[in-house]
Amino acid sequence: MRKTEAKELLKQARAAWEAEEWLRSADLYERVLEHFPDERPSAVWWYDAALAHKFLRNWDKALDLGREAAARAPRGEGDPAYWNLGIAATIRRDWTTARAAWAGFGIELPEGEGEIDGRFGVACVRLDTDGQREVVWIERLCPTRGRVVNVPVTGGRRYGEIVVHDGEPTGERVFRGTTCPVFDELELFEPSELPTWEVTVGAGDAADLEALLALFAEHGLGAEPASAVRMLCACCSEGTHQVDREVRAGAQAVSLAAPEQEARRLLDRWAGEKAIGRSWSGLARPGLARPGSPGGP
Repeated sequence: MRKTEAKELLKQARAAWEAEEWLRSADLYERVLEHFPDERPSAVWWYDAALAHKFLRNWDKALDLGREAAARAPRGEGDPAYWNLGIAATIRRDWTTARAAWAGFGIELPEGEGEIDGRFGVACVRLDTDGQREVVWIERLCPTRGRVVNVPVTGGRRYGEIVVHDGEPTGERVFRGTTCPVFDELELFEPSELPTWEVTVGAGDAADLEALLALFAEHGLGAEPASAVRMLCACCSEGTHQVDREVRAGAQAVSLAAPEQEARRLLDRWAGEKAIGRSWSGLARPGLARPGSPGGP
């Protein structure tokens, strides 16, 4: 291939990129890279081709091209080529490459080999389930994976599942003075076996409801009052929002993440701890008719 032909293909690749024709853009870049893999600007071509396949969720190609992009990127300087490689390697469960990518980016990892299971703080992820979007809190296990610690209200999503998220924040949430980024979900990495239930609880005061939430948390399970769910439009969701977890007295719906028998046992225990002021009824799966028999005193 002559350089004049390569210049024309690169021009077409950039035009396709601007039009968000990711596959065409990547194909054009790859045609040039077959002949000019190590030109001075080739690191950008490798990066753009890998990124295009990331947008397409073609993780095998994103991984292969990402390796080439990272091989031409400076180490320890936060170059995004390493971040995108880390994402693709994580999704493909190539832990050796993932660890090398995060180190190349400049992130210190827990010592060891294989899957990364560290403590990288908390963040929010915007789940995307067939067009239904919901922002939930996660505990970050690595730079791109996190465990969901809310009980999602979106059907099919569960407390405790592990998701892979993108690296560029698309919003912020402020909770008790701490600002946390919101990342977009890329893929469900590991599902959760904990089913979701809905129950109506009666709480004499806010402390009673707090005690219920704490009881489930102590057992590694989830409990989320309906008052904690806030509806935002897509545009507003990408802004900065103060998060206030409203816990109030009275009757209200609570979403639970637990095996059914364990949920009933803990609800009974909670209700039985006070003679007056705590009750529950109608434990059922979301969307199903609830039985009328109450539980607790």
